Amino acid sequence: MDTQIFNLQRKVLRYKEVLQQTDIYRQTWKDSLKKEIMDQLTQLAEASGLEGQVEERGDLENLEAVVFTLGSARSGMFQQVNDDFQRDLVKYNGALVYQQLFNGKIVVLVQYPFIEGYSEPKQPKQIAIYRPAELQAPFFIRHLETFITEITHWEDYDDDEPAQRIGFQRNFAPQTDES
Repeated sequence: MDTQIFNLQRKVLRYKEVLQQTDIYRQTWKDSLKKEIMDQLTQLAEASGLEGQVEERGDLENLEAVVFTLGSARSGMFQQVNDDFQRDLVKYNGALVYQQLFNGKIVVLVQYPFIEGYSEPKQPKQIAIYRPAELQAPFFIRHLETFITEITHWEDYDDDEPAQRIGFQRNFAPQTDES
């Protein structure tokens, strides 16, 4: 029985540590991390020539986000309403999101572009989840690289992807007499 109580006490202690850590993560976001993310994204966008805006979203306390957005524009597609009027479809160009989670950790997401009225937005791609102390400067470059790669693939979509073979021969071309 003493062993069972000891195990339960350890689990209760761990639970309390996790709750305490959540408060620390949330305070770190408020004190420094939010500004650091905004500064890093602004500097990297300027240095790379990537045009976008860094926005702070804070509708709910402790569920705030920093968003690097490429904005929106006319998609080039429109609905002809009558001879004199057309309704443009709006294209949202995608975003890189740093969102606080319920436990104070930070999830990094790619929000794909989408065209309003044409299709439903694709589910965001989760890049990673970090404790605030883990989110270091080199990660921001990688996140932006992942973001730009993902939205470039979205923009250049086609179904001409080569068929991938399954099995041991996957990375080897078939042998011919000319090989």
